[in-house]
Amino acid sequence: MTNLSQILDDLTVEGELYESMENDSVVCNACGHRCLIREGRRGICQVRFNDKGKLRVPWGYVGALQVDPIEKKPFFHILPGSDALTFGMLGCDFHCSYCQNWLSSQTLRDPASDASINHIQRTSPEQMVSYAKRSGAAVIASSYNEPLITSEWAVSIFKQAQQSGIKCVYVSNGNATPEVLRYLQPYLVGYKIDLKTMQDKQYRKLGGVLDNVLDSIRLAKELGLYVEIVTLVIPGFNDSTSELMDAGRFIASVSTDIPWHVTAFHPDYKMTEPPPTSVDTLIRAAEIGQEAGLNYVYAGNVPGRTKEYENTFCSNCSTTLIERYSYVIQGYHLTAEGTCPNCGTTVPGIWTDQPEQVRLGGIGMPRPVNW
Repeated sequence: MTNLSQILDDLTVEGELYESMENDSVVCNACGHRCLIREGRRGICQVRFNDKGKLRVPWGYVGALQVDPIEKKPFFHILPGSDALTFGMLGCDFHCSYCQNWLSSQTLRDPASDASINHIQRTSPEQMVSYAKRSGAAVIASSYNEPLITSEWAVSIFKQAQQSGIKCVYVSNGNATPEVLRYLQPYLVGYKIDLKTMQDKQYRKLGGVLDNVLDSIRLAKELGLYVEIVTLVIPGFNDSTSELMDAGRFIASVSTDIPWHVTAFHPDYKMTEPPPTSVDTLIRAAEIGQEAGLNYVYAGNVPGRTKEYENTFCSNCSTTLIERYSYVIQGYHLTAEGTCPNCGTTVPGIWTDQPEQVRLGGIGMPRPVNW
């Protein structure tokens, strides 16, 4: 019987994000680990590997595919009310003990994730764009596992999507390199980054380095990508007032207009001991973000329970601009120019020029894709 690693190794092409070294070794530039991979070995992600001095990278399949509300990514300032055809592959450069998508992210690391073999669907960039069109999706998103390690495949899809007028986004842990961000920049409009903690020692427990993520946030903004940041607030891990303030101040130092989403943890995978994040903690985190100077702070994962922190307000006059409940848009009041109708202040984001066509109401739930 063909095992999972053999199947995934067959679904590869030669990569573009690497450098050749002596003795058939390569250095991979797809993520901040910059793995030196010797011939016949794998990178930390396990899905990029050296075959006779050539870096082989994932290609030609998805491990997950569905149509999500764009708010689920979450992107609150990119085409509210629209749908995003969202795909993922297998593998990750982190090993977060609380990962909600561990079945796909920990492939080839955790034997319990071998069941992901049942979710592999072969496809092509052209088919992916066709799925988006049939689904009425205005956006294609790479998510679920870590998209940085499958960037060559994502770009092949995004090139086709651009030609069809579909916008493209990444939902990422932010452990990037300048090389991969510049590689992606021509094809992306939005980049959502998880800022998991402001403590390097905590990041290293997850398999990352804090400075890599902070540098990625700065560079993504400099490159003109529309950036939104998410912090999953975990009791006892990153929920102290001082740490949340550090996060808020860092984001504000890059831009006070970057939206910050503070979201609720629930026990999952190997992290089963901390209790779920309380609503009071989320509201406190959101208030800290505002105190740090951020103009757009959102508290999520607990629909209807975080007061005004699901909605978007004008940073100048406090007029309500977008009303949300969970992933559903209940009211949309921005002008066609993306400005406040009351005072004319420009709201940062990617907005429709036909606000009357924004979808209001609906179920706000993911939809399957018909293959």
